Amino acid sequence: MKSKETYMQELKKWLQNTSDSSLEEMSSFFTKRLDDYEEHMSVWEKSYQIFAGLLPSNCQEILDLGCGSGLELDKIWQRDPDIKVTGVDLCQSMLDKLLEKHPDKPFTAVCQDYFQYDFGIDRWDAVISFESLHHFFPDPKKELYQKIFQCLKGDSVFILGDYIACCEDEEELLRSVYLKKREQSAIPENCFVHFDIPLTLAHEKGLLQDVGFVVENVIENPDNATILIARKALR
Repeated sequence: MKSKETYMQELKKWLQNTSDSSLEEMSSFFTKRLDDYEEHMSVWEKSYQIFAGLLPSNCQEILDLGCGSGLELDKIWQRDPDIKVTGVDLCQSMLDKLLEKHPDKPFTAVCQDYFQYDFGIDRWDAVISFESLHHFFPDPKKELYQKIFQCLKGDSVFILGDYIACCEDEEELLRSVYLKKREQSAIPENCFVHFDIPLTLAHEKGLLQDVGFVVENVIENPDNATILIARKALR
C-alpha cells in the first residue's frame, strides 16, 4: 500500500495535469461512459460481494441510492432473487442498462435526484449506496443521512461503500480544486457535476453519528473502497 505522502504527491500531480479539464454534468458524464462503465467498476468486485453478505437475513425491500447499472445488485440478487429494490439514479441510461440486465427482478427504477426523492418513513429494511456520495459536501450529505435514518425500519441498516479521503489534506485539496473549477465555469449551484470530494473516515462517521446512527463496523480497503455499516438502533 502506498504511503500517504506518495499518494498525495501523485494526487497533486494528477490534479495539475488535468487542471485544464472542465467539469461535466453528472448524468452526461456517465452516459458518455456507459459502454465501459461496468469494466471500469469491476475493480470493486470484492466490495460488491461484501455488500450482498452484509444485508440482514430478513431483508425484503431495499433502497439503493446512485444504483447505476446495478453491479452491487447483481450480487444481491444472486443471493436472493426475491429482494425488492428501488434504485434511484440521475442517469436514465444507467437505469435502462440495469433493467435490460434484470428484466425479471422486482425492481423499481427512479430517475431523480436522491436529495429530493421522498424516501418515506419507517419503510425500508436496508438502504445501500456504493461509490456515489463522495461527490457531495457535508451539509447536504448530513441532511440525506437524516432522511435515510428516518426512512429505515427500526433496527435496520444503512450500508455505505465509498471513496474515503486518506487525510484532511486530501479532503481540503480536492474541495478547493472543485470549488475553483465550478467558479471558473460559472456552474449553477443546483447543477450536479462529476468530481470527487470525499470526506475522511472520521468526518464520514461523524455525519452518520450526528443524525443518530450507530456505526457498527468499518471494512477498510477490501479493494480500495471503504464500507461502513450504520444501524438505526432501537430506542
